[in-house]
Amino acid sequence: HTVRGKGKSAFVVLRDGTQTVQVVFFVDKESQVVSKGMVKFVSAVSKESIVDIIGVPVKPDNAVDGCTLKHVEIQGQGIWAVSRAKQLPFEIADACRREDEEGPKVNQDLRLENRFIDLRTPANNAIFKVQSQVGQLFRQNLLSKDFVEIHSPKLMAGSSEGGSSVFALKYMGRDACLAQSPQLCKQMAICADFGKVFEIGPVFRAEKSFTHRHLCEFVGLDFEMTIKEHYFEILDVIGDLFESMFDGLAKMTKELETINAQYPFEPLEYLKPSLRLTFEEGVAMLQEAGFTDVDPLGDLSTETERALGKLVKDKYKTDFYILHRYPLNARPFYTMPAPDNQDYTNSYDVFIRGEEIISGAQRIHEPKLLTERAIACGLDVKTIQSYIDSFSYGAPPHGGCGVGLERVAMLYLGLNNIRKSSLFPRDPQRLTPP
Repeated sequence: HTVRGKGKSAFVVLRDGTQTVQVVFFVDKESQVVSKGMVKFVSAVSKESIVDIIGVPVKPDNAVDGCTLKHVEIQGQGIWAVSRAKQLPFEIADACRREDEEGPKVNQDLRLENRFIDLRTPANNAIFKVQSQVGQLFRQNLLSKDFVEIHSPKLMAGSSEGGSSVFALKYMGRDACLAQSPQLCKQMAICADFGKVFEIGPVFRAEKSFTHRHLCEFVGLDFEMTIKEHYFEILDVIGDLFESMFDGLAKMTKELETINAQYPFEPLEYLKPSLRLTFEEGVAMLQEAGFTDVDPLGDLSTETERALGKLVKDKYKTDFYILHRYPLNARPFYTMPAPDNQDYTNSYDVFIRGEEIISGAQRIHEPKLLTERAIACGLDVKTIQSYIDSFSYGAPPHGGCGVGLERVAMLYLGLNNIRKSSLFPRDPQRLTPP
């Protein structure tokens, strides 16, 4: 990690993942275990080189500043350079520095161009351990509820969610595209009597969105399930899923402390059971706070979503909540209208720290209603006829949702950019490395 030679001594900081420890080499004339030549060799080893070291752990007289293991150091007796590193494009120490701290910084573009080096920082190492746990907790929770994990194709003949934001390609001479979502496959699995399904897999969106929270490729955490009586059954699953996920992540104290040291954040606050508000209740809160231009039958903008998140946090002391029963005009054609008021739908969005992570709904499972809604939304029914036909042979009421793995990790950790929680980000301007 670092090396410093001084006269007849050399000080080395070794790093392994998120942990660092100091190794000291002192010239020993009597035993001749450590010679001047060895100290000179140690001092010349380049930073980030892979080394093997032999030594004896001892308790130092004073705590070792700058290392995670402060009350132990190693008295070096031998060293081998397994793989020498050439000059780095930036100093790891600079990449570890807090953004509000004095000293040289490494900008985001330079980090991402050399991501394989940037990922070596203890904070990044910890971020991706947390991200890994998000996926594991998602899988564990749904498996415990008897969901079946599926693996859907990512090469599709048509758009998964409509619109033009698809990556088009040629498939054996035919037009095809990369899947925007596993939604259609999830719904067909439900129609095939799978009951409850989930998937963890790549999702592709050809959106030229240059924001802090959008990627062109991300890992989707999706599930779909039959509905017995009411779409609140899905909200029950979502609430319990995220509560268990947050409980599990809170146990990763070492990783959270490491991340917090470079990227300070407030611990996530959440309620049990999770807070649910109707869209009408959310609009009322915004209007009472002075946002009088909010359309009660339209969608919320990113700014009003953030504002509502702050209002919810102040009133209910939670960073996580579910907003449901969105207006019909704000949802896709396949969203089930509310039976008691056709201006609204059986739909929901989920928010963490004022930012949307989930948009889901009960799907229309009746071909006639699905066709009517498609026409009402101005869609060419011929382009989605195979989708509509898939519900013509008996389809149970069902619904589900999808969430981005990277976005959950970003918002749980309070990071300011989703590229920090994406291993090798793919955005409109970045296709490498690797």
